[in-house]
Amino acid sequence: MRVSKFFISTLKEAPAEAELPSHRLMLRAGYIRKLASGLYTWMPLGLRVLRKVEAVVREEMDRSGGIELLMPAVQPAELWQETGRWEVFGPQMLKIKDRHNNLFCFGPTHEEVITDIARREVKSYRQLPLNFYQIQTKFRDEVRPRFGVMRAREFVMKDAYSFHSSFESLEQTYRVMYETYSRIFTRLGLQFRTVAADTGAIGGSGSHEFHVLADSGEDGLAFCPNSDYAANVELAEAVAPATQRPAASEAMHDVSTPSQTTCEDVAALLGIPLHRTVKLLAVIAAEQLVILLIRGDHNLNEVKVSKLPGLADFRFAREDEIRAFFNCPPGFLGPVGIDRSKTRVVADRSVALMSDFVAGSNKPKFHTAGINWGRDLPEPDLVADIRNVVAGDPSPDGKGTLELCRGIEVGHIFQLRTKYSEALQATYLDENGKAQIMEMGCYGIGVSRIVAAAIEQNFDERGISLPAGMAPFQVAIAPIGYKKSDAVREAADKLYMELGAAGIEVLLDDRDERPGVMFADLELIGIPHRIVIGDRGLKDGKVEYQGRLDAAAQAVLLQDVKKLVQSKL
Repeated sequence: MRVSKFFISTLKEAPAEAELPSHRLMLRAGYIRKLASGLYTWMPLGLRVLRKVEAVVREEMDRSGGIELLMPAVQPAELWQETGRWEVFGPQMLKIKDRHNNLFCFGPTHEEVITDIARREVKSYRQLPLNFYQIQTKFRDEVRPRFGVMRAREFVMKDAYSFHSSFESLEQTYRVMYETYSRIFTRLGLQFRTVAADTGAIGGSGSHEFHVLADSGEDGLAFCPNSDYAANVELAEAVAPATQRPAASEAMHDVSTPSQTTCEDVAALLGIPLHRTVKLLAVIAAEQLVILLIRGDHNLNEVKVSKLPGLADFRFAREDEIRAFFNCPPGFLGPVGIDRSKTRVVADRSVALMSDFVAGSNKPKFHTAGINWGRDLPEPDLVADIRNVVAGDPSPDGKGTLELCRGIEVGHIFQLRTKYSEALQATYLDENGKAQIMEMGCYGIGVSRIVAAAIEQNFDERGISLPAGMAPFQVAIAPIGYKKSDAVREAADKLYMELGAAGIEVLLDDRDERPGVMFADLELIGIPHRIVIGDRGLKDGKVEYQGRLDAAAQAVLLQDVKKLVQSKL
């Protein structure tokens, strides 16, 4: 491709709203342009990268036995009402009406549609298993779209759905898809980690996420370097301490904390470690106030809380509800002296083993020290794991301690089981002619998100440095004085034709720009190999080759440069 026949639109500076490196660089390199909040046009350079990701995904899905189809982006409300998700999916769903006043949504996912296809088309166990997939645009009305295509409202996704006559068959396909996803991300040159995950709004039983490792990742990941254990922090178990609760050693007493409303401030005032404090969080579930207790140096895990009995739809209590129950403002709340007949107390495992701890006094400007279970307050109604793990916690598999890292979720696979097939009555006839509910799996990859995630792993001060398999072009030819020197032009055109004939994707910068401008653009847009042709080198029959991450260029005989490039690719 000649630059004069293509379209490149680079920027020296990214808009101030761009926070992540990938967002800034995709705008500067002309990969994307913003249309509205969370909506982006994929410009020619960016589209080339996106299509390469799609191609790898498609090749590996076909290799795994997946069957490609394409479902409508707009879906009728009736299907979602059958599964009960029309109301519960939440405001992320964009609901629309047609001219006949019929309700539709712009699909955020396609479980309902594909299950409807299966219940209409699949009749016998002989047709199973099946694994359908599509690469298609989705829309989720994010409350705060940000980070460019990383968290856009409209995005490209590969979603696959499998149907089975048994759970064993589902497990087999699930393993195949696990391996397929690993091959996809390996082929794309990404550093990734697979972790056990919560099933979330999609539902089902087993679930794994695939994360591109990056400091900018929104997800916290916990892993054990001594074993294969890895899980999203939302799911990672905080193992109960292998110790007994120490005996009480001090009397309970109030301490003045006139302006200290956080555990950190209270610990600093009293000169004690933060882990000796306990914070109380009040939540509302089924119209009842429930008290959650976690250690001052820990953070609440809302996903774990939502899985406890009676807390599936909990919300945090408002200040007026807190004052009505405790007769005290937030910041000074504690578990001592409350009416336990009107509430439940859920204590984290670590809190249940504490003695002589510090918490609020339920009196403004006071906290209480020396609190002990049994002596000063009844034992908790429920002891459970309700906190996020921290680095150094024991690994749940007992093979060491946990470490934490950040990741960008780019893939998620689920064992849906019969959640949707049962709701939509997707059945098949077994060997005995009896109707049975199909088992289902679901497997998603954020195709457009992969581009941004890859850039988060592959950039420097000069711009994007994507792996060769994702770069918009493999090789760039930068002729110096293209329109002024016949020798340069002839050598550049000949090499361009030779490389192209060898199946190499080449971008020839024939704009006749200054070398600094050419080099800056080619480095910014992330072409992995660059060949500079100039009169000075041609006198000796040489050109300059430089890899995108090389510290310096090397002189190469013009007649050898094709072989060199092929060896690099």
